[in-house]
Amino acid sequence: MRAGKVRAIAASNFTADRLRSALEVSSRAGLASYVALQPHYNLVERTEYETTLAPLLESEGLACMPYYALAKGFLTGKYRAGTHVESERAEGALAYLDDRGATVLMILDEIAAGHQVPVASVALAWLTGQPTVTAPIASARTPEQLEALLPALTLQLTNDELRLLSHVSA
Repeated sequence: MRAGKVRAIAASNFTADRLRSALEVSSRAGLASYVALQPHYNLVERTEYETTLAPLLESEGLACMPYYALAKGFLTGKYRAGTHVESERAEGALAYLDDRGATVLMILDEIAAGHQVPVASVALAWLTGQPTVTAPIASARTPEQLEALLPALTLQLTNDELRLLSHVSA
């Protein structure tokens, strides 16, 4: 950063304690400090981020760019009871298909239909509606998958929709 070759640095997969320690060390030593964190965070993986990391990011003014924003594809809606999907991530995604996961998908379906957008866009819009989240990371392997993500760029969920998704996914 001092040489001007790097504008900012970020961390990935840090616990709150590890991130706090790194921030303290960089402050004491006059080193560049992290400006963002890349954690595992989405509608069905919330506990660690929301209980320990989010408060730290908020107090330190750090951005969040969560990976697995679509829970290994589960939050696209393609993994449902009685369906078979050929994918390397299928086993991981199907781990979320319990009663809670089915309820989350049902509410995502309803909200997506109301906005006339794909389910994946609603899941990403929920993430961008969370404090400290700057940009969720979601991957697409095909143009069709990318099309399902793009509406999230402009989709504004209502406060009621955000609260409902937060409630059913808790």
